Amino acid sequence: MRADRTKVSGARGRVLRIVLISTLVPMSLTLVQCGNAPNPTALAANSQANVQVVPKTSPQVQRVASGDSFEDRFPAPQFKERFPSPSESLLQRQMSDFSPKRAVQQKLEQAPYKVASLAPQVPYQRPPREDLTTLVSMKSSAFPYFGNNPASDAPFLNISKGDRRGHRSYSGRVFWQDETYNDSRVLVHVPEHFDVRKPGVIVVFFHGNGATLERDVRDRQLVPQQITDSGANAVLLAPQMAVDAADSSAGKFWQPGGLKRFMEESANHLAQLTGDPNSARAFANMPIVIVGYSGGFLPTAWSLEVGGISDRVRGVVLLDAVYGEMDKFASWIESHRNGFFVSSYTHYTARRDRELMSMLRQKGIGVSEDMDGPLRPGSVVFVETGDGITHRDYVNRAWTQYPLKDVLVKMSATPALALTRVAATSPSGSNR
Repeated sequence: MRADRTKVSGARGRVLRIVLISTLVPMSLTLVQCGNAPNPTALAANSQANVQVVPKTSPQVQRVASGDSFEDRFPAPQFKERFPSPSESLLQRQMSDFSPKRAVQQKLEQAPYKVASLAPQVPYQRPPREDLTTLVSMKSSAFPYFGNNPASDAPFLNISKGDRRGHRSYSGRVFWQDETYNDSRVLVHVPEHFDVRKPGVIVVFFHGNGATLERDVRDRQLVPQQITDSGANAVLLAPQMAVDAADSSAGKFWQPGGLKRFMEESANHLAQLTGDPNSARAFANMPIVIVGYSGGFLPTAWSLEVGGISDRVRGVVLLDAVYGEMDKFASWIESHRNGFFVSSYTHYTARRDRELMSMLRQKGIGVSEDMDGPLRPGSVVFVETGDGITHRDYVNRAWTQYPLKDVLVKMSATPALALTRVAATSPSGSNR
């Protein structure tokens, strides 16, 4: 029994060895081929073998396979195949498309094209603008003022109460610095027709007692409107004097060179307001006409005497304003025969106006007593207005309605006075 078991186990061992050998040998050959590149001959043979199987299933493919070659199976790409059709194309770009661009360039590229026109083009016209009337604070304006009163050579602010300082006027009334002498603003007016490139003039207006720039100079006396309605190439500067007070103090215009400093600072402001910073030089050399109404006689007289630029003054207009300082007015008239002088008066100032006329005649200076003709270099005119013309309304009605407008119209009629008329007189202005 042991021998039989041995034979049986031996037979089983041989069978197991045969099975293992038949299985492992093909696997070993396959593993060896995995590490090598495929044989081209074997690859071609396998391809032919695969093709030979096809006729059995598809007669149509048999005709294609019968002339099969490498070119047939892998044809060269055609031109149309290398480049996609327009519907398939991506957006074509150049290298410049990828270079950095500034925002301005990109905006220009997106702007639509404009076709040039051969037809005559309308000449360039300046965009329409309106009159400019505004208040500007200036360091060189009349106030605040902390110097002396030249009449007494004593400090102008001669009264104190605690921390407050004030000025006792000729009438004995006290006006406080923080209420009456602390406004450095100047009323500036530039008509819409003004052109700095043409001959022009700067009107400096010194208002009278009890006035403010907005309530009186602008709205009641209509000084800016008169300048615009004259059509003259003129601008206005009206510094605030004592605020709404019965006082004629000149402040910084008492000082030597006061008017010169005021006009130099004003030139820069006018250049900025008109939108042309380069025009400051033109304003700094522009002729000046000083208009003094009522108490405005005092800053007018001192500006002519010590202002430092009396040669730029082409004219002086006093509106019921000769209350004193006749010697200063007579001196300027005598030494500036290229300018004109106009004094219009009521019975309030008649005595002093007649005294000034006498002083001038003694100097051999001719005097006219009407305003019928044009103003010329050397004209000296005194005009008395009759009853019914009130001092309060004198800036609006003296020898005529709107006397300041009339002066500018007559001045612009004389080219020698270096003033251009650039606009027609407003029809409505003459009937107001």
